[in-house]
Amino acid sequence: MVQQRESRVGIRYRYVIVGAGAVGGTIGGRLAQAGHDVVLVARGQHLQALQAQGLELVDPLARRRLQIAAVSGPRELELTERDILVLAVKSQDTIAALDAWSERPVSGGATAGDVLPLFLAQNGVENERVALRRFANVYGVCVWLPAVHLQPGLVAVRSAPASGAFVIGRYPQGSDGIARAVARDLTESGFGAHTSENVMRWKYSKLLRNLINALDAIVTPEHDSSEVLQAATAEAQRVLEAAGIDVASAAEEEQLRSSIDLSREVPGLVEAGSSSWQSLVKGSRSVEVDYLNGEIVLLGRRHSIQTPVNSALQRIVNGFARNGVIPRSWSIDQVREIINEEIHRAA
Repeated sequence: MVQQRESRVGIRYRYVIVGAGAVGGTIGGRLAQAGHDVVLVARGQHLQALQAQGLELVDPLARRRLQIAAVSGPRELELTERDILVLAVKSQDTIAALDAWSERPVSGGATAGDVLPLFLAQNGVENERVALRRFANVYGVCVWLPAVHLQPGLVAVRSAPASGAFVIGRYPQGSDGIARAVARDLTESGFGAHTSENVMRWKYSKLLRNLINALDAIVTPEHDSSEVLQAATAEAQRVLEAAGIDVASAAEEEQLRSSIDLSREVPGLVEAGSSSWQSLVKGSRSVEVDYLNGEIVLLGRRHSIQTPVNSALQRIVNGFARNGVIPRSWSIDQVREIINEEIHRAA
């Protein structure tokens, strides 16, 4: 398998972006702009818009319409060994995507799970572990990409000139020529992209940052939620320390994110927010909170550490999704009330 992986280095890849939303649409759009062969995988009205009009990619400097091949799934593609799969769906949709793609035949007789590299451009830390059950060549991607996708066919990127930053590495550890080649392609396409021998320490660091997604999705902008965020982060840090999990330092993270500039306005973008907020705005009945705050709750239970703040946030956000509650409609006092209930329950 190592020889087969290395034989792919130096070829011109086709990037198959599974989940062409905010993150996937930006990655695919920028790669296509730079001359790479790209296929976007989407569904519903978004797919219809991509096929009829192309991808409209907006950033603080320009508005572009890109004609990129778009399909609904693997049955519409003939896969070859020059393909790289980039999974950019929400974590709760990972298993369905893996099931759809892993057994698809690749020219030469193998399956996608046997031979194709799978790059996971997703939040959370569970996707890589799940993917390794089905794919032999799994790569983690720590993603810093401030993009918004709320309208079919349209993705808005809030950073320029660099659209985002990535750290890439094999899972569970290591790097190789394919990781370096993909990082090079992304860098040439307008991103800051680096490789790491231990990508998961970066993804756990990003997990800490993503704890704010829940608050961003539920609390009105007029209310200060910093105290609750600090408490959720402190819980998470205690849990990660108890689990012996190493994370990238704040200084490392800040250096990585230094290429992202959010100081400019994006024409036509009225409101922006986290991926969880975007899911609620679009009326989704599921969000990725179980793999963000819920990951901290899981680790806390495994290591006998109470995590009432993250447990409360997980419960609230899931309730918003199930019941169709208007995002950003709660006061911080309502959040604190649920947290106090969790604390009382844990006592």
